[in-house]
Amino acid sequence: MIRLRLERRESTPAWLQIALPILAVLAALILCSFLVSLAGAPVLGAYGELFLSTFQTPYDVQDTLVKASPLLWTGLAVAVAFRAKFWNIGAEGQLMAGAMAAGYIGERTFLPGVTLIPLMIIGAALAGAAWAVIPALLKVKLKVDDVVTTLLFNSIMLYGVMALLEGPWKDPKTGYPNSPVIETAAQFPILAGDTLHLGVLISFIVALLVWWLMDRTTLGFSIKAVGANARAAAYAGFSVNRVLITAALISGGLAGLAGAGEVAGVRYQVTSDLSSGYGYAGIVIATLADLNPLGVIPAALFFAIIMNGADAMSRDTGVPVYLANVIQGVALLTMVAGRLFTLYRLRITRQVAHG
Repeated sequence: MIRLRLERRESTPAWLQIALPILAVLAALILCSFLVSLAGAPVLGAYGELFLSTFQTPYDVQDTLVKASPLLWTGLAVAVAFRAKFWNIGAEGQLMAGAMAAGYIGERTFLPGVTLIPLMIIGAALAGAAWAVIPALLKVKLKVDDVVTTLLFNSIMLYGVMALLEGPWKDPKTGYPNSPVIETAAQFPILAGDTLHLGVLISFIVALLVWWLMDRTTLGFSIKAVGANARAAAYAGFSVNRVLITAALISGGLAGLAGAGEVAGVRYQVTSDLSSGYGYAGIVIATLADLNPLGVIPAALFFAIIMNGADAMSRDTGVPVYLANVIQGVALLTMVAGRLFTLYRLRITRQVAHG
């Protein structure tokens, strides 16, 4: 009789760690191809539109990079938090906190124009960090589940923003439920074309800095150590609570910078739909990247491509744009399932039956 069993690996091969996200994406595309067929569209034609439409013109490429920027910020935010086993599901709310801070500072006419962009960046990072550290403190001090608190804090922030935009912070010029437009001096400079702004470049540079922080510094080592085994890390002399709070501050700050990028580089004001689910997408991106800051870059670009390409695919083939969301979700599931085989190998054994 043949039996299958899982045997824990002593170490994971480097090639498997690299191949896993690629295989997860391919598996997601294969599984979703059945939905494309149900929509009555040719699978290869639909996928061709989904991926190639974002590279047809320089504007398409620039727009994809702009879309990737907030996804990169939130992916990095989740990757840092999850490394410390601080389960930050609240990047969505932290992004909005950063956007609120950036929008408030950006419309201050009494501040010198040259200081607006640096102050917006600092303010957004501090606001996002402050909104993330509260659940971390609740976890450390009161043992409150961080998944629940960070998730609930998203709703608190969203409805708080909506209340402000419908009330005291409504744009006095238009009367629409948006914040006033930020000053021209507070808007990120355009680097190329009409949309590629400074915030995109900053996000990619910060991704490299986060990788350096996590892989080349004592702080990064302590975050990894606490996440791998908090009890062993405490025995080795690390302050587990301090490391967890530090990871939460960094994570929230990164998510807050996503809000600054959207306000200063795209919308130029705060709107209730500013995030478009970037915070939740960051969870999938970080998972797909295996919590590696460098891996977050291609994962964020992949998500930006399918988000932007979904409109062209729907327009030309009739496949609903929601397929992009399905691909994201299925890619998460296949990545999580595939992670099992980075930790375990499948063994086939033959058991001799005794009569």
